[in-house]
Amino acid sequence: MVMIAEQLKQQARQLGFVLSGVAPAAEPGRLEAFHAWLDAGYAGQMNYLHEHRQAYSHPRNVLDGCRSILMLAMPYGSGGTHDAERRATLWGRREGSRRGASSHIEAGTGEYSRRGASSHIKEGTAKVARYAQGSADYHDVIHGRLKQLRLWLLEQSPGALVRGVVDTAPLLERELAEAAGLGWIGKNTLLLNRHWGSYFFLAALLTDLELPADVADDKNFCGTCTACLDACPTAAFPSPFVLDARRCISYLTIEHRETIEPELQSQLAGWVFGCDVCQQVCPWNRHVPSSSEPELTPRDDLVQLDILAVLELSDDAFRQRFRRTPLWRAKRRGLLRNAILIAGTRRMPQARAALVRLCGDEEELLRDAAKWAVARYEVGN
Repeated sequence: MVMIAEQLKQQARQLGFVLSGVAPAAEPGRLEAFHAWLDAGYAGQMNYLHEHRQAYSHPRNVLDGCRSILMLAMPYGSGGTHDAERRATLWGRREGSRRGASSHIEAGTGEYSRRGASSHIKEGTAKVARYAQGSADYHDVIHGRLKQLRLWLLEQSPGALVRGVVDTAPLLERELAEAAGLGWIGKNTLLLNRHWGSYFFLAALLTDLELPADVADDKNFCGTCTACLDACPTAAFPSPFVLDARRCISYLTIEHRETIEPELQSQLAGWVFGCDVCQQVCPWNRHVPSSSEPELTPRDDLVQLDILAVLELSDDAFRQRFRRTPLWRAKRRGLLRNAILIAGTRRMPQARAALVRLCGDEEELLRDAAKWAVARYEVGN
């Protein structure tokens, strides 16, 4: 099986996966920590994690008879964190953050100081996380490559059981990727690699073939660095290696379907979908290569969204523009809620009329957000 494993990795490289490694099918590391994380309530409203918590205990629950998992990584984005982007994030540390306040926050806006960010963030726009800036949904792109990889393996081993998954099955992918030697889990809970940083997607190919396992690197190269913990706009890390999703901007703007807690409504820091702050400040992301996948490289109109345009989106317009992109997951109501909160936080004069109109929207979620935003203009705080 040694030769098949090496040829399989070679095939994976040809399909655009820059990292690959085999982990044995076993109870994943940190399983107890995962259960403790769920029990602490840190998963927020991601109820599917609770519903399938036992399934995460072994890869055999994803593929019956599984013996090996080929863990894979495919990069996204336009390379390392640019100096302006990193500088804007560093200037943008929130007042009252867990590890100290910045004197460069625009008073009452929750936004990055113009001194650091004006060269990077266009006025009147809101930011989109890097992984969602491509022209296609990464699930579709990677599923297609996994299908090709699966067919190749079946040609070599007829009758084998093989299943490819990406972000859609009860697998602790980061823990398995760490076990497969792809990198280490950082203090921001993301998988890090010394060459590729953290700007990559993880995928898995499970099989009942017994492939030789790769050796995991037991070193953690975060050292004493706490940049990710310090920079989080909402202090979402109660401790290193632990994320409270209920305070995470990515969770709030994508997974949280209801009204955002009043304490956090003004703290989205200009992110309308997702958040990259803990990645932008990570030293391992300074010089990572760009993705060579056209569908996963940034599309100009998705890097930053015009807030007024988002506030005017109809259901049909949302469907036409964002169908088959990651932003589809937030749905129109989620994207509009986020844009409303950002406009209200900034007290954008040009957005006030749209916000007043949205106070009468048929969606209670949008009405409540719009009323909060309009009140920001009136009370000036």
